[in-house]
Amino acid sequence: MPAATDDDSLPPGIQRILDGHGLGRDGLSIIVQAVDSDRPLLSLNPRTPRSPASTIKLLTTFAALDLLGPAYTWRTEAWIDGTASEGRLDGDLILKGSGDPYLTTERFWTFLRELNAKGLRQIGGDLVIDNSYFDPEPEEPGAFDGQPWRTYNVSPDALLVNLKAVQFRVYRPASGERPRVMTDPVLANLKIENRIGTVKGPCGGFQRGVAIDLPEGLDGNIVQLSGRFPSSCTEYSLYRTVLTPPEFTYGVFQPLWQQLGGSLSGDVRTGTVPHTASLFASFDSVPLAEVVRNVNKFSNNVMTRQLLLTLGAERVEPPGTATKGRTVINQWLADMGLDVDGVFIENGSGLSRDTRIPAGVMAEMLLTAWRHPYMPEFIASLPLSGMDGTMRNRFRGSSLAGRMHVKTGRLDHVYAIAGYVQARSGTRYVVVEFHNDTDVHRGPGRELQDALLRWVHGQ
Repeated sequence: MPAATDDDSLPPGIQRILDGHGLGRDGLSIIVQAVDSDRPLLSLNPRTPRSPASTIKLLTTFAALDLLGPAYTWRTEAWIDGTASEGRLDGDLILKGSGDPYLTTERFWTFLRELNAKGLRQIGGDLVIDNSYFDPEPEEPGAFDGQPWRTYNVSPDALLVNLKAVQFRVYRPASGERPRVMTDPVLANLKIENRIGTVKGPCGGFQRGVAIDLPEGLDGNIVQLSGRFPSSCTEYSLYRTVLTPPEFTYGVFQPLWQQLGGSLSGDVRTGTVPHTASLFASFDSVPLAEVVRNVNKFSNNVMTRQLLLTLGAERVEPPGTATKGRTVINQWLADMGLDVDGVFIENGSGLSRDTRIPAGVMAEMLLTAWRHPYMPEFIASLPLSGMDGTMRNRFRGSSLAGRMHVKTGRLDHVYAIAGYVQARSGTRYVVVEFHNDTDVHRGPGRELQDALLRWVHGQ
């Protein structure tokens, strides 16, 4: 099939969708190019900077793989400042983070178990949190969408346990009792005010009738749950972010440390490792390749932002900042011979109204990734159509299932996709489509995107 350029018509099916919704071509950029070709099969507005939504994660994650290597790990350290004897530390325990994006509750427990196994039991001083490896820019947590309690709005931090996310679980009560509420993880310093009642009826409705409020704000330690939980529901859960990162770490630390037979006499505070302290233990993260897989498969914004600050700290100097991370990625693009004009990366994730990149730059990066030694790690991190990640429910049971490794993106008035599609002929194509137009996120964007992917698959 002949190539379509900026001056040619779009494939008929795509043009019909645009016409049917009264949409023009000015808000649409498309690049389709075989991985072994130097000429695009389809090109429309490739140099126009557009919002890529969450597809920008491909840029952040591939830059991290290339510059840090797939085996790169983050190290969390435990330092002691004081004298230790027979299991008791007369002094402070300092936990120093380096930005581990995947320090889950389970992995944090493993770290604490190692401290316990090395003989530490009683801590006579404070728990000191050293998160100085990052210096995040001040921001309003709810600036993006007015929902600061949502877990995807968590800001970067050098010591971020469980992505600062809490699962609130509501369980059907015994007769005459109030529904039970439990949290995962358990936070010693979080007060839960359970005001949930019950109501007869089907198990449905927004959040199953459960409302959640933080009366003291995001940094407060009180959570109120209210509403009416349908008696036909057995359980319901929702995720929220609470507390500051140091307070969250302390809240998780206390019950886990007690379970291990330990105690903490002091409180929690932030600070840096003093010169009088000595290293007691360290704990390495999962490899970067595994982090990248979690980022791209499940579109994790918080982990992506951790990557950007890590790039700034590692490739410029600590502390890591978003500005340093942006500088690193822009230089990386330039070193690959790509034009960085029109490229602006705000935070490395899809939660940005200001991030811009031309489709042509994204396509060139994907072509470079295809020829890169770490290509297998990168492509395996992308959602697989009809099978897993954010693409698990698209094209399921069709000939397109398992034929696309693509990352999607969606914001208000933005619909985007970028990745690799295998055609029926066996040829693999890089596909980039950025659609920025009024209300495309309400249906037209998905319809056009599906038509484009089917067209590429049919080549």
